Amino acid sequence: MVPSSTDRPLVVVLGASGFLGGAVAAELAGLPVRLRLVSRERRLPLPGASAEVRLADLTDPAAVRDAVAGADAVVHLAAHIPGERSWRTPGAGSESLGTALLDTLVQAVRAAGAPPPVVVFASTLQLSAPPGTPLNDYVRHKAAAEELLAKATGDGAVRGIVLRPATVYGCVPLTGATGRGVVTAMARKALAGEPITMWHDGTVERDLVHVTDAARAFVAALRAPEGLVGGRWPVGTGTPARLGEVFRDLAALVAARTGRPPVPVVTVPPPDWADAADLGDLPADPSALIAATGWRPRVRRADGLAGVVDALTR
Repeated sequence: MVPSSTDRPLVVVLGASGFLGGAVAAELAGLPVRLRLVSRERRLPLPGASAEVRLADLTDPAAVRDAVAGADAVVHLAAHIPGERSWRTPGAGSESLGTALLDTLVQAVRAAGAPPPVVVFASTLQLSAPPGTPLNDYVRHKAAAEELLAKATGDGAVRGIVLRPATVYGCVPLTGATGRGVVTAMARKALAGEPITMWHDGTVERDLVHVTDAARAFVAALRAPEGLVGGRWPVGTGTPARLGEVFRDLAALVAARTGRPPVPVVTVPPPDWADAADLGDLPADPSALIAATGWRPRVRRADGLAGVVDALTR
């Protein structure tokens, strides 16, 4: 991060109150930067940290221009998930703010005549799937945003970096949030005494990356952008897990904390709205990111799963 003046660089986090946003904010709070946290929902607790917290509707171009004014770096984590829907309920696709927001951001930078800021965009690992894999609306929005960022980088308006996190899970220490992903959804089922359901035989693999490790990857990109600009970088552990094993581990963790027998893990037919990607492996190879930045995951999966169950139990 190169400051635009002799002051500490200004880092803007769009979507700072989200699951990953809270973890990124916590990581940035300890660095010598000026921090602007932007969200439309709620303020973030940052004890002992100096940060500007701004409530804004990021669908409003004027609000976006104000939010990114003077930024040396922008972390784009903003997305809209309607209501309180959890992981993969019917019709629960995220409405991406990526493309329109990025376009406004790029226009604002050009109009200001400012040096090109680093823009780190949170995309999805599903875009690393083999060619020909069907894409849902959410993934198509992310793909369009990636292309827009690539064009703006090629034009010299910004210095864009795309990070493609794998399946992010865990508990954010700053907020206690556990997100709405598959790990949290299945842990909630077990705590309610319901069977954990899956749409396959349990051998489907996912790379589970803890939210604090994912947040550190975004900060690593900000600290060493030179080798990353213009690239699209998977973020994961490199060690995939079979979902059947993950779900049985969750059932055992819940049983240990409730004193009840573990709930069963059962296979059910996939619903009509399931994606083809739900039934196939989705590996993440973080070796390139590790080589470029020195970042690497730290949280063991067993500890991360236990942290989710403990947070939900509390």
